[in-house]
Parts: sequence; structure tokens; C-alpha cells
Amino acid sequence: MKKHLLNLLDHSRDYTLAVAEAMPAKEYAFRPVSTVWNFGELLHHIAYSIAWWEDNYIKGVKTEWNPPAATVAKADIKTYIEMMYSDLANTVEKTKFNDDALAGFYATLDHITHHRGQAITYLRCAGQVPPEYTY
Repeated sequence: MKKHLLNLLDHSRDYTLAVAEAMPAKEYAFRPVSTVWNFGELLHHIAYSIAWWEDNYIKGVKTEWNPPAATVAKADIKTYIEMMYSDLANTVEKTKFNDDALAGFYATLDHITHHRGQAITYLRCAGQVPPEYTY
């Protein structure tokens, strides 16, 4: 089972990083309307939320929602995304999964997918071509 979960996580990470790469660095402050996060903030939210969901719903450690200030620097965001996925992979390798932890893992992936879909819309609004979805 862990091999399957890690495989899912690898695909999610690779596609999320491909989405991050598709936006030019100078466009990371792009937002389709004034009432939403900019592209960099959206990706920062994805990265931060991986750790938050991991703590609260996989490890069972109650953690307050307290994200650090978002950066819009492309390189920093990509590094943050990679770090959070790596941390989650380490947790998957060490966790003895029960139903709650497994549900938490899938909820984490669902949350990533939700916001990554928004990021793809941002790419299109900014005139960029999103990466082909791979699985």
C-alpha cells in the first residue's frame, strides 16, 4: 500500500511542479481578479497546506492554521513545494496507516488537486499553456 501512496504522491508532486514551472517568474504576481490570491500565493498555499493536512489528518497532531507570509519568487515557491512533498513522503514511509490516516492522505491530495486546478486556470488567464496532465 505504501508503494501505491508514494507513487500517487510522486505524480502529484511532478504535476504540481510542472504547473509551477509553466508560469514565467515575472508573472508569479498575476491574479485573474483582484479578490483572489496571486499565482505565487496560491502555490504557497498548496505547499503550506500539505504540512497542515499532514499534521492534522495523517499524523493526528492538532496544528493551528498559521501560514508564513507568502513569497512570490518562483524559485522559492518551487523549493517550498518540493520540501513539503518530501516531508509528506517521509511521513508516508514511517506511518502505520489506519483508516483515519489513509483518509487524511487522500484528503490532502484532494486539496492539492483543487488548488492546482485553480492554478491551471490562472495559467490560461495569463496566456500561458498549462502542462499536459499525466498520470
